[in-house]
Amino acid sequence: MPGGINPKQMKAMMKKMGMEVAPIENVASIVITTSDGRYIFGEADVVAMTMQGVTTFQISGGEPRFEPAVPEIPDEDVSLVADQAGVPPDAARAALEEAGGDIASAILALADRG
Repeated sequence: MPGGINPKQMKAMMKKMGMEVAPIENVASIVITTSDGRYIFGEADVVAMTMQGVTTFQISGGEPRFEPAVPEIPDEDVSLVADQAGVPPDAARAALEEAGGDIASAILALADRG
C-alpha cells in the first residue's frame, strides 16, 4: 500500500472522508458506445467509488476492441444513388455503406466499377 498504510487503515480513512468503494462482481463485459463506435472490454475489474454523492466507475483490464459505428443509410439516399448510378438499390446501399454514408463517394465508386 502506498505510504506504508495498511489496507484496513486506508479503508477507515476513506470511510471517514465519506468515500465508499464497492467492487462490482461477475463482470462479463463492458460496452462503451460513442458516436464513432463501440469500445468492448472483455473481462475487467470494475469498482464503484462514491464520494459526496457522486459515483465514479473505474475499469481495470486489458485493451478494449473497437467496433466502428455503421452509419444508418436513409432509403432516400439509397434511391438517389441508385438513380444517379443506374444500379439496383441493394448495390447502391452497399456502396453507401462502403463510403460511410457519403453520397458523392458512393456514386463515384459505382461509376468507376461500371
